[in-house]
Amino acid sequence: MTLFLSPSSDLVVQKAAEELRTWGQSHQGLGVALIYGPVSAEDRLYHSKCPVEQRSVTALAEALEEIGARWKVLDPCEPDFIMDVVGHDVALSNLHGPYGEDGRLQGLLDYLRVPYCGSGVGASAVAADKILCKRVMLTLGVPTPGWQVWSGGPANWNGRPVMVKPPFGGSSVGMSLVRDPADLPGALADAVGDEGAAVLVEEYVSGTPLTVGLLELPGGSVIVFPPLATEATEAEFYDADTKLDVDSRGTVTVRAAELAPDVQDKITSDARTLWEGIGLRGSARIDFILTEDGEPYVLEVNSTPGMSRDSNFAVGAAMVGLTHTDVVLAMLHEALARPPYDVPLPTPVFSSTALTREAAVSP
Repeated sequence: MTLFLSPSSDLVVQKAAEELRTWGQSHQGLGVALIYGPVSAEDRLYHSKCPVEQRSVTALAEALEEIGARWKVLDPCEPDFIMDVVGHDVALSNLHGPYGEDGRLQGLLDYLRVPYCGSGVGASAVAADKILCKRVMLTLGVPTPGWQVWSGGPANWNGRPVMVKPPFGGSSVGMSLVRDPADLPGALADAVGDEGAAVLVEEYVSGTPLTVGLLELPGGSVIVFPPLATEATEAEFYDADTKLDVDSRGTVTVRAAELAPDVQDKITSDARTLWEGIGLRGSARIDFILTEDGEPYVLEVNSTPGMSRDSNFAVGAAMVGLTHTDVVLAMLHEALARPPYDVPLPTPVFSSTALTREAAVSP
């Protein structure tokens, strides 16, 4: 049973932060593979549009430098990625979406027996698949907006606005708010993309977007950050362009959510239920929508939260007294304290003559 800490657990969190800093001092020169590259559509978007100083990988690199780690950015699109990653003590992934956040990278690292930060194969796969995660939410009794799955053919329209979402990926890539039935076919085509996967059609619930971060601390306890309210001032919803903030216009405000005690308790309870029910580890961020009537609904679960200096996750951590570097230390500590995935697998043998298979994606 996980011990969850509330934001008011000041002394416990302060002690954990001190323990993490001491641990970091004793692990100077730790070899960290910082995995980052344009694998998914979401990562390619950030890679091409997001200013370098605003990227998570930049902030993570700065934190690793501060820790005194021996780190290197490894691009999984490069042919020597696997040979490079096995030469490090631990992997810290900054990949999102398919192949990075959905269990496939985690399975590879398990096979190679390289410790890695964050959730394992099963939890990563569930959290990354919006449709599967919806089904798990229902099983766990966590409220989420009504939804249906579109797999081709005519789409049902009940006359109310819907959010059309690709089943995989984040940052609202390929997502559309549809108010007019005439716009639905185009939204479905955008969401299905080139892979022909099923599409999530979710009832649009208006309200205040909230997000709650969770971070695993030494000893296995998990601190639940205070809920944050995020508001997009120049968009109907928190879409990809707003999240990227390419022009640095600051069109998104992030603040501590002012919630009635019973509402905050419900949100925290749902976050805890999802952490344990899905089997999350290390860190996670859970996104909610709070209606005007004070009813919270879970929208999605992120097993690899964004880690830029101004990210919602970093802001939430700061509210409980944890610096960005403290968070990175916590992630590294959890990865290395976790019992190794130890089964009788052969030690990989690499050959410089191995053939390279090119990926059919645009840069």
